[in-house]
Amino acid sequence: MSSLSMLLQAAVDGSIGKMGAGIGAGLAAIGAGIGIGRIGQGALESIVRQPEVAGDVRTNMILTAAFVEGVALFAIVVCLLIAVA
Repeated sequence: MSSLSMLLQAAVDGSIGKMGAGIGAGLAAIGAGIGIGRIGQGALESIVRQPEVAGDVRTNMILTAAFVEGVALFAIVVCLLIAVA
């Protein structure tokens, strides 16, 4: 059996789609972790430069991190729904 026919059979079975959904969920989690880390880094740098605006920066940091977390959660749920279907 050639490798092309094995790939086609796996595509028909849906196992490649499930593997892709798992990889997508992992990439969404990694991307969210990197994004929230960059948000924290930028917030800390700006607080160090201007300590008087620490409250505003902290509020914006938490709000932006929540948005990133929400998008990542949505991506993971979509990937899990694809894997189950």
